Amino acid sequence: MIKKFWRLGSLLLLACVLAPRSGAAQSAADSAAIRATALDYVEGWYTADTVRMARAVHPDLVKRIVQTGPDGRSRIDQMDAARLVANVARGGGKNTPPERQQKDVAILDIFQNAASVRATMSGWIDYMQMAKFNGRWTIINVLWELKPRG
Repeated sequence: MIKKFWRLGSLLLLACVLAPRSGAAQSAADSAAIRATALDYVEGWYTADTVRMARAVHPDLVKRIVQTGPDGRSRIDQMDAARLVANVARGGGKNTPPERQQKDVAILDIFQNAASVRATMSGWIDYMQMAKFNGRWTIINVLWELKPRG
């Protein structure tokens, strides 16, 4: 009886190892597309490229930051996609010297049509939520935090 279980377990393990890995290829393609979307956002900011920024963000994007007022109370400031693209059109981060343009992108998690990404830039960190929308990865939400000035 134990031999039968070992044989069955061995066969199942072998089937898993030899099974086609179409999901791995899809994941690699998704990872590349997610990274490209994040870089459109980051580099679009630094180069004042509205086309790249608009391509990266969904029209219903909401970008939020928690700020502390002089009274010590927190508030949430936010902008939408149109305001973000308008900020890019006004120059964005174009005046950031190339040696200070930090463009670190880390994919934190991907599950089906959702992804979490961290983009570390020269003055802040963005935590992005992306969705695969009509077959294309796009940024839906951003929660960001300013780096300490130093």
